[in-house]
Amino acid sequence: MLNKEEKRQLVKVSNLYYIDGWTQTQISKKIGASRPIISKQLNMAKEAGIVEVFIKDECVHTVELEQQLEKKYGLEEVVVAPTIGLTPEMVKRTVAQAGAHYISKNLKNVKYLGISWGTTIAELVKEYSSEQRKDIKIIPLEGGIGRQRIEIHANQLAYELAQKMDSTCSYLYAPAIVESEELKDRLMEMSDIKIVLEEGKNVDMAVIGIGNPLKESTLKKIGYLQNGDLDDLCAMGAVGDIGFRFFDKSGVPIRHPLNNKVIGLSLNQLKKIKKVIAVADGIHKLESIIGALRGNYVNVLIIDEQTASMILKQS
Repeated sequence: MLNKEEKRQLVKVSNLYYIDGWTQTQISKKIGASRPIISKQLNMAKEAGIVEVFIKDECVHTVELEQQLEKKYGLEEVVVAPTIGLTPEMVKRTVAQAGAHYISKNLKNVKYLGISWGTTIAELVKEYSSEQRKDIKIIPLEGGIGRQRIEIHANQLAYELAQKMDSTCSYLYAPAIVESEELKDRLMEMSDIKIVLEEGKNVDMAVIGIGNPLKESTLKKIGYLQNGDLDDLCAMGAVGDIGFRFFDKSGVPIRHPLNNKVIGLSLNQLKKIKKVIAVADGIHKLESIIGALRGNYVNVLIIDEQTASMILKQS
């Protein structure tokens, strides 16, 4: 228990340090005590409740969400973009900006960067700032050619990101989903396709999106999924997809015939990549993101604030 004089000393030191902005060295000279003693007194002031430190910033809540998600799912890192009050379009853009910034700052020792497809990844590439990364090669992780929404396909995004980085890219000259398993097998034997798929398996870092095939599905909008497919996927418990590969609420891959027609990395191959960064936004993807996290397909998650909060409440 502090006596009156001890308490007065702690208040004096605390005022000089926190209110007047003095350094511990300046305070030690003024009151004739060593700097370690001043440091100890400042800690005592906090322990005694004389000083209470509050961090007042809009980022406090998002940082707390990041730490909770990292701990809950054993993630290497989580970035939660502050998005309260924004329109869905602005939410996507804000998350994409966070993703672009994160990737740009974490490319040390990355020689091969894999990229998936989708509207969020396309927005990320759009927001990526031009820089010199001539030593990096961009690899599409699945096929993507055709007439429907080519601007969100992996080949196009690999090309655009390579342009932003002043680097090079590979092209996977095949659709993401082909008409039959036989056609897929024939295409997979082609050397140009086989080489790029091998590159994809061995990238140092992969950037992926997470989709919900049953709600606001881009796959349905561009014609990859028909109503019959959706009914089957729903019956089989599918809640999400990564690179045209479907999984259930526990992250277990769904055994659907579509899997046998996809030209791209499998979920098991994705899991073996050293660093997989998922960039996702939207409450409609809540179950999809949770399933991806439970399946351990992701090392780094970049997400909007509302969805991050809901993940912690739901899971």
